[in-house]
Amino acid sequence: MRTIKLLSGMLLVTLLMSACSSVSVATDYDRHVDFSKYKTFAFYKPGIDKAEISDLDKKRILRSIQYELQNRGYRLSENPDILVSIFTKEVDRVSVYNNVGWGWGYYGYPYWGGGYNSVSTETEGSLYIDLIDAGKKELVWQGKGTGYLVTNGNLAKKEERITEFVKEILEQFPPVSTQVAVVQNGQ
Repeated sequence: MRTIKLLSGMLLVTLLMSACSSVSVATDYDRHVDFSKYKTFAFYKPGIDKAEISDLDKKRILRSIQYELQNRGYRLSENPDILVSIFTKEVDRVSVYNNVGWGWGYYGYPYWGGGYNSVSTETEGSLYIDLIDAGKKELVWQGKGTGYLVTNGNLAKKEERITEFVKEILEQFPPVSTQVAVVQNGQ
């Protein structure tokens, strides 16, 4: 009984921690590519130049990507196996709260009305990381992270948020190879 309580407690903590992730990630890849052949990477400047964000934010994103890929054993190279490109999208989300209703006023008398309206705006951004086969010049993997951005001028939080976006996206790379299953089935 004690073991069951311990396991259910651990499960609850795991679920809560996974629910706290504030970056929604989606990935897509070419199932016919053997990702184990990729060992080196470089940044694809023409694609990166098209990203509509500040050069400082581009540098932050590229440093995070380089860090994550190198931690996975990939090397930065002038003769790369894969090219890394990025692009971004941004949408302002406006929320209007109408706080009008009834309540208890002075001396315990009920009232209707009062209240206030409030408007808040948050910026939701998407970061796309594209990995391109350098030899074939074909997209082989794409990761997209979507979440709210830090835009209040706090540079430490901004850098932390960018790092979180990149880390969450690249946790899905390289994908589990489906090439083995295809070969085993004789296809």
